[in-house]
This record gives sequence, structure tokens and C-alpha cells, in this order.
Amino acid sequence: MTEKSAYIGRLRWRCRRGTKELDRILGGYLEQDYPQAPLEHQRAFAALLEVQDPDIYDWLMGIHSPDKAKFKGIIALLRDKYQISSMT
Repeated sequence: MTEKSAYIGRLRWRCRRGTKELDRILGGYLEQDYPQAPLEHQRAFAALLEVQDPDIYDWLMGIHSPDKAKFKGIIALLRDKYQISSMT
């Protein structure tokens, strides 16, 4: 196993969250888009996986906005990709 495939495996494990919705959104992005995403997006996505589930969910649903700029872009990308409209 290469170092890169081991890293992807760790990210895949971290995409497993407490809800089916987050599992599908985060896991789907990892499998479909992450490998060819720009390095900036890859880093933001990896950092996003360190955030607590309720925060990620609220950001994706548009209930709250992330405070950190590095998360705003990846959240917008995920919302657009999965056509998530704001709940507010």
C-alpha cells in the first residue's frame, strides 16, 4: 500500500460519521472529487473532517456559516455539488 492510498484510507474512515446524510456527502466527495481536486480543496476537506458532526451539518444545511475562511469554500462546493438548499 502506498503512502497516498493509506492517507485516502484514513480519510475514508474519517468520512464515516454519525448520520447517513453526512456519510454520503463526505464519502461521495472523497470518492468522486477529492482525487482530482486542487490541493487547497483537498486540505480544506481533510481539515473539515476534524470538525464535529453538528457543526458540519449546520453549515451544509445553511443553518450557520463557518467562522473560518478555509471551510467556507469547501462547504459551498459541497452544497453546490449535492444541491443542498438552505433550511433558513
